[in-house]
Amino acid sequence: MRIGLHLIKGFNLAAAERIMLARAGAVHRCRRSHAPRGPVAPRTRSARRRNALASIAGHRRQAWWEVTAQQRAPELLRDAPMSEAPLALPQASEGREIVDDYASLGLTLNRHPLALLRERLATMRFKTAAEFGDTRNGRFVRAGGIVTVRQRPGTANGTIFLSLEDETGAINVIVWPGLVEKQRKILLGSSLLGVNGVWRKDGDVRHLVAQRLEDHSALLGRLAAPSSDFH
Repeated sequence: MRIGLHLIKGFNLAAAERIMLARAGAVHRCRRSHAPRGPVAPRTRSARRRNALASIAGHRRQAWWEVTAQQRAPELLRDAPMSEAPLALPQASEGREIVDDYASLGLTLNRHPLALLRERLATMRFKTAAEFGDTRNGRFVRAGGIVTVRQRPGTANGTIFLSLEDETGAINVIVWPGLVEKQRKILLGSSLLGVNGVWRKDGDVRHLVAQRLEDHSALLGRLAAPSSDFH
């Protein structure tokens, strides 16, 4: 799966068009595209963080080094001979790359963040979204996921509806007004939310009725930015 350059934060249309023109004639090089220069051009840095230059250097850290090497040297050193040996940087961890993806795009094409945490979540007895397919109606369960949607319809009398996402799918959660008032801070401030409740299903309609909420956002590290996603 590929996504457009226009989705990269800080990468404008003019810079993208210069890269596309350079790629039309031959294999792309940062220098050939005449990307904006500076201490390190913000647009080029954004592209590097999103892994857009990995085909040049193999991984984003090495691409960052290669991009930096394209900056013009100060006038005093312009004609100085260069005798540096090639530097091979270690590839960033998968978790670090996922953090960079979310910082620049708000999404990742790597594994879902919870896939990296699954072993830890399993010890906490959190079921995945996929595992709820065979769960019996009325059973008490524990679910955990990243909050992607919070809805509070005006006709719902204070009830909040949530969507939790993990690496296998989504879980719909209903939070009745009494629990909303009791655990409002956790409900509205958590990025990674644990829910203890009763699983309900009636045909294709399936949801978890929350009885207690837990904030596990700390497990996400730098991805744990609270969302304000009411619709």
